[in-house]
Amino acid sequence: MPRDNKTPLIQKIAKQANVAFKGMKTSANGDNKVVADKLISLVTAVRAADLKIAPRRGKGGSGAAGLQSPPVTYMHICETEVFSMGVFLLRPGASIPLHDHPGMNGMLKVLYGKVNVRCFDKLEGGSTKTGASPPFEPPLEPLQRASVWRSVLRSVAQYSEESGPCLLTPVRDNLHQIDAVEGPAAFLDILAPPYNPDDGRDCHYYKLLQTAAEEGTVAKGGQKEKDEEVWLLEIPQPEDFWCGGEPYPGPAVVI
Repeated sequence: MPRDNKTPLIQKIAKQANVAFKGMKTSANGDNKVVADKLISLVTAVRAADLKIAPRRGKGGSGAAGLQSPPVTYMHICETEVFSMGVFLLRPGASIPLHDHPGMNGMLKVLYGKVNVRCFDKLEGGSTKTGASPPFEPPLEPLQRASVWRSVLRSVAQYSEESGPCLLTPVRDNLHQIDAVEGPAAFLDILAPPYNPDDGRDCHYYKLLQTAAEEGTVAKGGQKEKDEEVWLLEIPQPEDFWCGGEPYPGPAVVI
């Protein structure tokens, strides 16, 4: 895609994200698809160099220094009431645990390295608060049983800088786990609207308990041919996961 040297690509992405996600609230016509497609096109074109981020080398967290360093860091780029945008950097072997995005849309675009992404959705009426669940092994505590959700594994796929963005919506691929593959990785992350516990958009973590139905098969490229029903347990943030912060070195973004 040709570069406009006057306007940084990340500024174009931010401007288009603001238009696209604000439009989802105010309009239901066909123009939304055109606006969203333009955003996807811009995000697909972004590379680490556009954000002045250099691919990192090195080993995973081993030894005393590794234990003190966060497995994942975040570079904040911008945030409005419409969307937030930043970069997650994963050390070799790091994972962002399975988590949700209540009522949110999102885009994940790898800048360097490779990540495996597993996407899930809760099934309607799948809470054990309102329905029965099978016996689990090991057995769950009574309080835990109220936090179990019948869900579906939508997809398992690997993404690199050459891939298009991984998308999520409030009703599709809303829960995901992200694992760095074969070294460090970084990805641009756009969420709309941003997390906000006061508006019911808090981040919840989950653990895969077991399958709830027949397993699906996996096609070439890691894409599943058939959705697989599973049981997920809502859990506190895992103790071995935390996210540090570091400065964003790229072009300034103004909304």
